[in-house]
Amino acid sequence: MLRKLDSELIGKMVVVPGIITSASKSQIKASKLTIKCRNCGHVKRIVVKSGLGGAMLQRICERSQQEKCPMDPYFIVPEECEYKDYQTLKIQEAPELVPTGEMPRSFVVSCERGLVDKVTPGMRVTIVGVFSILNSVKTNTDTRSKTQGIGNTVKVSYIRAIGIQKEGGENSLGFALPLISDDDKEKIIAMTKDPEIYHKIAGSIGGAIYGGDDIKKAIACLLFGGSSKKLPDGMKLRGEINILLLGDPSTAKSQMLKFVERCAPIAIYTSGKGSSAAGLTAAVIKDGATGEFQLEGGAMVLADGGVVCIDEFDKMRTIDRVAIHEAMEQQTISIAKAGITTILNSRTSVLAAANPVMGRYDDLKHAAEQIDFQSAILSRFDCIFIVRDIRDDERDRKMASHIVSLHTGADNYDQDKVEIDIDLLKKYITYAKCHCSPRLSEEAGAILKDFYVKDRADSDDRETSKTHGGRIPITVRQLEAIIRMSEALAKMQMRDVVDREHVEEAHRLFKVSTLHAAKSGISSNFSLPEELKEDISKVQEVIRRKFAIGSKLSYSKLQEELLRFFNNQRSVEYGIYGMIKNQEIKHFENRRILQRIK
Repeated sequence: MLRKLDSELIGKMVVVPGIITSASKSQIKASKLTIKCRNCGHVKRIVVKSGLGGAMLQRICERSQQEKCPMDPYFIVPEECEYKDYQTLKIQEAPELVPTGEMPRSFVVSCERGLVDKVTPGMRVTIVGVFSILNSVKTNTDTRSKTQGIGNTVKVSYIRAIGIQKEGGENSLGFALPLISDDDKEKIIAMTKDPEIYHKIAGSIGGAIYGGDDIKKAIACLLFGGSSKKLPDGMKLRGEINILLLGDPSTAKSQMLKFVERCAPIAIYTSGKGSSAAGLTAAVIKDGATGEFQLEGGAMVLADGGVVCIDEFDKMRTIDRVAIHEAMEQQTISIAKAGITTILNSRTSVLAAANPVMGRYDDLKHAAEQIDFQSAILSRFDCIFIVRDIRDDERDRKMASHIVSLHTGADNYDQDKVEIDIDLLKKYITYAKCHCSPRLSEEAGAILKDFYVKDRADSDDRETSKTHGGRIPITVRQLEAIIRMSEALAKMQMRDVVDREHVEEAHRLFKVSTLHAAKSGISSNFSLPEELKEDISKVQEVIRRKFAIGSKLSYSKLQEELLRFFNNQRSVEYGIYGMIKNQEIKHFENRRILQRIK
């Protein structure tokens, strides 16, 4: 590990794993210098040591006594020197190997000859090399040391590469994978034969979190992922699943993200407020020594093959959120900055958590109004869950007893409640992703077609559109989302073929998540709160007294005038909705507002 490189290993061979975060462009370095004396023409060849070090020219000619050559007579003859390819890399600790609260360690790696241009930023590699030191580091004591004739003893350490092993290809995750022993394989094979393995895996996700069974099942699909495909024309279809949790505070969204970070073989957790576009995708930095621009990968590049958990997704700036559009759908990051034009892999799943626009979810408003995201990024999420903090006496009592039991018996809780521990679950996920790539059967494909056609027809139905305040967004991306979920469900059971049961369960999860979110909001069968009925009747009485039946009104002006008399905005909106429902007010100038309150 990079963290264990210390002074005792200087000059010794080391083997360290890590992630390449930046790579300089290939350069040419002299391996043998030919120098010549300006006075007498004496020629000498100097061998240049490998690594970051250079060569020092002699200040006195070897024939100075005979020819009386001056000081510093030698100069380099470039045409007669021997050269080799040279490149410097920056290797950093993998995120899962960094202790909590610590900064990741990084070292410079010098590569020569055949090792040049073999890796790119974001690759997980294992470096075999010699731990070496360079010249002195400038410190505040340099001036005093020179006056006293004392040399600086602080040195720069780096790794002189001898070999580079690339970890991970198209279907591998590299050294980050947990080691699976023969006993673990026997346990995993036995688990695949259990008909209830799907429910056990879902129950083991966030065992300390009360409720949210469908969310846990969808997250289980995210951890396993679907099957990536490469078409004959070179086009790639992603298998990674993206999920958005949108809802009220204190509904364990962040705890779910933290659990996925610990459970996934490769995972990075970040907060939306502290993440920029460059930090999530890639940044172009300038090397202070050479002045060259280098590419440095961000979180979605470092988590290639894993999961990126983004908390407070709604707190991100819009310009930063747009930067991950390509990474979520195309699984790549394109960079064109400072003369650098390249494409990096970011085959990652995104699990994001966000709050509604006003902090809490409002039943009076449509979901589209409470999600402060563009439809372009919403369509890239396979599942969008509305997480509600519902006030119910029985549910509150059960949750309270659950929380109390956590605090009273926290030490034994995981062992008593969770059927599959985190370590075994991580190994099971790794084994399934490496050894199983299910495909759709003909029966499953036919069922998917029927589901897609029916959902599209329902979304175009006028009555549904009237009831739910807008069209339900059913596109080809949603069809692909159901396919990925079906493949993930089959992968949990280590099956090579997706059956009817997998498609039906995937469609059910899609209905309770994305379709439910699209239909959420005020509807025709929505009951008015008992505590607001008196205020609502007063609001409606004011509207009837001021305006004639069938008047053409502006919603914003009507609401503004009513709020002068009533302080409760919910009562005003409920009152307007009730009159629209009874067709006492038929038309508004602003149709978008009309759709919202419907």
